[in-house]
Amino acid sequence: MREAIREAEEALRSQDQPVGAVIVHQGRVVARAHHQVKLLHDPTAHAVLVAITQAANALQSNQLRDTTVYTTLEPCAMCVGALFLSEVSRLVYGATNAQLGACGTLIDLTAHERLNRHLTVVRHVLSNECQALLRKVTTQH
Repeated sequence: MREAIREAEEALRSQDQPVGAVIVHQGRVVARAHHQVKLLHDPTAHAVLVAITQAANALQSNQLRDTTVYTTLEPCAMCVGALFLSEVSRLVYGATNAQLGACGTLIDLTAHERLNRHLTVVRHVLSNECQALLRKVTTQH
């Protein structure tokens, strides 16, 4: 999670939402990314999605089985959908996402009984540090 926090700090320096993501496969970081929505003028350039693309390229596979995604902010529905489609095994996140959280805060897609995908979720890891980064945005504007 500390690596994801470093990515979130990079997003903050780029004046984007301070969200970072890292993907680990067999104990090795295969992707690291931060929000690039403002930089790329792309509403889908969330840290998790950018990291999934990087990991798929690094592993030469569209299936990211046996990977863990660490992200500083609870993913939205779009990102949870991408996690399911890429077959990520485990998600670890820091801060809850009161506005768009799709892992239990606003809605819990990860536990929806009608979906045929399974994703292990670990919540609130280093949440105070992750929330502190998000608060920096509101104090800077």
